[in-house]
Amino acid sequence: MPDHSPSDPIRARLLRAAMDCFLADEYHKVTTRQIAAKAQANVSMIRYYFGGKEGLYEEMIRATLAPLLKVLDGTMLASVEGFGDFLRLYYDTMAAHPEFPRLILKVLALNHGPGRRFILQLLERGRSGAAKRVGDLKNKGEIAAAVDADMLRLSFVSLAMMPMLLKNVFEQQMGRPMDAAFLHRLAEFNGHLFSAGLASAIAEGKPE
Repeated sequence: MPDHSPSDPIRARLLRAAMDCFLADEYHKVTTRQIAAKAQANVSMIRYYFGGKEGLYEEMIRATLAPLLKVLDGTMLASVEGFGDFLRLYYDTMAAHPEFPRLILKVLALNHGPGRRFILQLLERGRSGAAKRVGDLKNKGEIAAAVDADMLRLSFVSLAMMPMLLKNVFEQQMGRPMDAAFLHRLAEFNGHLFSAGLASAIAEGKPE
């Protein structure tokens, strides 16, 4: 029976090679032979594990975003304080693949193309999961009942994505690298900023 577990070494090498290749060039220019060669694997293994180039592309995206989506099923966002922890996880994940946020935006900008429908499905999963978390926090009184879940999510996504999308520009302007230590401090700062905004919303919603 085929071993399709995430720990399989050939499968893992193919995913790493796909990431390198798809970040370096346009989807239609990347060939399965190129990916297989970089992974030091037989090209037939791409069909064996992923069904083909598009399946590999989608699994590459899923595997990269998996730590972030997993949070929605865990306890990290069970309290408002978890927003800072999630931002740190996001920054760490994207710092390991600095071109990945641009790749996602490029895919979404296309009306048609490989991965777009798949990414939209993942985003919808994130939206529904976030809505549930917001509902739980409202029930516990940590978020004001009037807070719009979609507005909260868009605000959070902006804090998460913008530093990574414009990382090179910000580093040039500041004259210092946005390394792991900087990103961890930024996550802590943005987490406090986000929590303070939510606390303010609760205070505004209380009767005089």
